[in-house]
Amino acid sequence: MFRRLLPSAAAMPYVLLVFATLCWAGNFILARAMHAEIAPVTLAFGRWLVALLALLPIAWPRIMAQRAQLWRARRRLLWLGAYGIAASNTLIYIGLHHTNATNAVLFNALVPLMVMLLAWAVWRKPLAGREWAGVAGSLMGVLLIICHGQLGHLLTLDFNGGDAWVVGGLACWSVYTLMLRGIRDSLDRFAVLAVTIAVGLVMLLPFLAWEVMEVGLPAASAANGLSVLYLGLFPSVFALIAYMRAVSAMGPTRAAGFLHLIPAFGAVGAGIFLGEQLAAYHVLGLAIIFCGLYWAQGAAPAVAAPTVAPVRR
Repeated sequence: MFRRLLPSAAAMPYVLLVFATLCWAGNFILARAMHAEIAPVTLAFGRWLVALLALLPIAWPRIMAQRAQLWRARRRLLWLGAYGIAASNTLIYIGLHHTNATNAVLFNALVPLMVMLLAWAVWRKPLAGREWAGVAGSLMGVLLIICHGQLGHLLTLDFNGGDAWVVGGLACWSVYTLMLRGIRDSLDRFAVLAVTIAVGLVMLLPFLAWEVMEVGLPAASAANGLSVLYLGLFPSVFALIAYMRAVSAMGPTRAAGFLHLIPAFGAVGAGIFLGEQLAAYHVLGLAIIFCGLYWAQGAAPAVAAPTVAPVRR
C-alpha cells in the first residue's frame, strides 16, 4: 500500500522539481526569519560548512580520483568559489537584514535576464532589439518592486538599500552560472561542488572573524542550530540532488522552467510564515519581469540550468 502512495516514474521528475524549488524558496524565508538571531556572514558560513560536511562522503573519493584535473581547473574553481559560495548568498543574507523576504525572492525572476546581459558583455553575444526591449521592461518591474510601487522614490533615492544587496547577490550568482560553462563535462559534479564550497569557506573566514568581533556569535539555541542545519542540507544538498536528477530525466530546458516557482513559493511562504503581505506592486512588478523575459526570449521563459548550482537560492 505504501508503494501506491509514491509518485510514478513519469511524475517523479516533477515532484523532485517542486521539492527543489520549495527548498530554495525556503532559503529566503528562513534567512529573513532568523535575521535578528544570526548575523549574515555567520549564517552563510554555517550553511556552507554543513553542506560541505554532508557532501564529503560522496565527493571525497571523486576528488581524489580527479585531483589532477581539478588542479588544472584551479583558477576557474577559485572564481566559482568566490562568486557562487563566498559572495552570492552572503550578499543576499545581508540584504535580508534590511528588506523583506517577498522582495528578495521575487528578484529571482531577474536572474535569466542578468545571465543574458552578462553573456552579451563578456562574450559579445549579440542581442536583438526585442531582447533589449525585454531587458528594459523587466528592469521597470524590478524598480517597481524596489520602490514599493512609487517610482517617484527613485528621484529622491528613497528606497530600501537591502534590495540592492539582494540584487548584487543575484548578480554574483549570474556570473557563477556563466562561469560554469568553462567546467569540463569530464569533471565530476559533486567533486566540483565540494571543492568550490571549500574555497568559498576559506574566502569567508576573514569576514567571519570580523563579524564575530563586531557582533559576537549567535546564541546556542535549538532554533539557531536547526536553521543552519536546514540551510546546509535542504537548499544546498537535497534540493541540488533532486534538481540534478530531474534535469537528467527531462532535460535542462524543461526543468529550468520550474525555477520560476521560486518567486511564487517564496511570496506565499513569506505571507504564511512571516506575515508579509503580497502587495499589488509585487504582483505587477513580477508580471512585468516575466513579460520582459518572455519577450526577450521570444518563447516560453527558460533559464540556463547549471547542474552544479549551489543554489543561488
